[in-house]
Amino acid sequence: MSTDQSRRRRPGKPYRRPRRDPVRVLAYEALRAVDERDAYANLVLPPLLRKAREDEGFDGRDAALATELVYGTLRRQGTYDAVIAACVDRPLREVDPPVLDVLSLGAHQLLGTRIPSHAAVSATVELARVVLGDGRAKFVNAVLRKIAADDLDGWLERVAPGYDEDPEEHLAVVHSHPRWIVSALWDSLGGGRAGIEDLLEADNERPEVTLVARPGRSTTGELLDSAGEESALPGRWSPYAVRLAEGGEPGALEPVREGRAGVQDEGSQLVALALAGAPLEGEDSRWLDGCAGPGGKAALLAALAAQRGASLLASEKQPHRARLVARTLAGNPGPYQVIAADGTRPPWRPGSFDRVLVDVPCTGLGALRRRPEARWRRRPSDLEGFAPLQRGLLREALNAVRVGGVVGYATCSPHLAETRAVVDDVLRGRGGPAPEAELLDARPLMPGVPALGDGPDVQLWPHLHGTDAMYLALLRRTS
Repeated sequence: MSTDQSRRRRPGKPYRRPRRDPVRVLAYEALRAVDERDAYANLVLPPLLRKAREDEGFDGRDAALATELVYGTLRRQGTYDAVIAACVDRPLREVDPPVLDVLSLGAHQLLGTRIPSHAAVSATVELARVVLGDGRAKFVNAVLRKIAADDLDGWLERVAPGYDEDPEEHLAVVHSHPRWIVSALWDSLGGGRAGIEDLLEADNERPEVTLVARPGRSTTGELLDSAGEESALPGRWSPYAVRLAEGGEPGALEPVREGRAGVQDEGSQLVALALAGAPLEGEDSRWLDGCAGPGGKAALLAALAAQRGASLLASEKQPHRARLVARTLAGNPGPYQVIAADGTRPPWRPGSFDRVLVDVPCTGLGALRRRPEARWRRRPSDLEGFAPLQRGLLREALNAVRVGGVVGYATCSPHLAETRAVVDDVLRGRGGPAPEAELLDARPLMPGVPALGDGPDVQLWPHLHGTDAMYLALLRRTS
C-alpha cells in the first residue's frame, strides 16, 4: 500500500468538544448586552457576576478578571478596532458583531493585559468555538495570530497617524476616544498636548469607588472602621468622602446597606456642598433639587438641609427615577418630599426656594471612566437634543428661586456647549426671558481643591482631581 493511500485511509482527528471558560463566556455575554440592547456595563455586569457566583462558583479572582475583560475591552475599543481592521480582509462593518466582540476580547488580552500570548489566543479561540462555532473560530484564530505578532506600541506605530501629521486622529486612536470627543475635550481643557493626553489617559483608568457619609446619619470614621484600615482611605476633597481600595465591595459595609452612606463620586459631593455653602442673605429654609434622579446629590442635600432646619423638595421627571430618589432618601431625619414633575413645567410657584440645584441631563462625557461605552454611542448631534432642555431647566430654576437666592447649574460633561454656553445664553436672555442673575465665584466654596481655573465657574477633571468631569456654575437671582 502506498504512503498516499495509507494517509487517505487514516482515521481523522477525533472531534474535541470546546472547553467552556465561564469567565470569558460571562465577559462575552456582557459585551453582547452592551452592543445589542444599548445596555450599560455597570448595570449589566453585577447581576451576571451574582449569578456566576451562585451557579459557577465564581471567586474574587474570577470576578476581577471578568470585570477587567469587559471594561478594558470597552475602554480600548477604538484602538482595538483599528488593530483588528489592519488584520482582516474586509471592512469592520462587514464583520458580524458577535465575532467582533470575541476578537476585541482577544485583542485586549493580547495587548492590554499580562496574559501570555499563547494563553490569550488559545482561550479566545475556545470561547469562539463555544459561542460562535468551529467555522468562525478558525477566522478568530487567524486574526488573533496576526495581532499577537506585535505588542501595543508596535501596533500603534502602524495604525495611528503621527501626532504632527494629524494630532486629533493620533490621540483618538492611541487613547481610544472618538475624534469629535477628543476635539471637544481639548477645547474645554485648553492648553497643549500634555494636558489632553493626561485627561484621555485618565478616562481609560479604572475609577476608584468613592463613598459618601451622609451628615447626621454616618461619619467617615464609621465608614473607615467598617471597611478596615487596608481597604479604605479618606477622600481627597470632600469631608464626607471615603475611597475604597481596589476590589472593595460597598454593599458589604453596614452604613451603606442601611442607607446611611452611599456610593457617590467626590465631584458630585463637591457640587452639592458648594451649593449648600453659597452665601445667602435672609431666609434659608427651602431647598430644591430640580433634577434629583437617581438621588445621590438629593440625599446629601437633604442631610445638609436637615442640619440647618431646612427642607428639601426633590423633583424628578421620570416616575421610576423618582422612586429611586425616594428609596435613597428614606430614613433622612429632616423634612423632605419627593415628587415626579417636569422641571421645565414646574408645579411650584415662582420664588418658592432659597437654594436650587439643577444637575441637568447631558451627554455624560464627564463620566467616561465609569461608562466607557458612552463614548462610542454619543454623537455630536446629541448636543443639539440636550440644548433646549438644559436652557429650559436653568431658566425655570432661576424662576423657582427667590430674589437673593442661589441656583447651582451642574452637569457631568465638560463640553462647552453644555456648560458655559448654556449659562451665557440664559444670562443674556437668548432663547427666552429669564430673571436677572449674576455669577458667583464657586471656587472658594471648594476649599483645598487645586487647579479650579479662572472662575467664576468650576470645571473638575479626572486627571487633575480624580473625580468625574463635573461642571458647576452658581448664579444669584438679582431681580
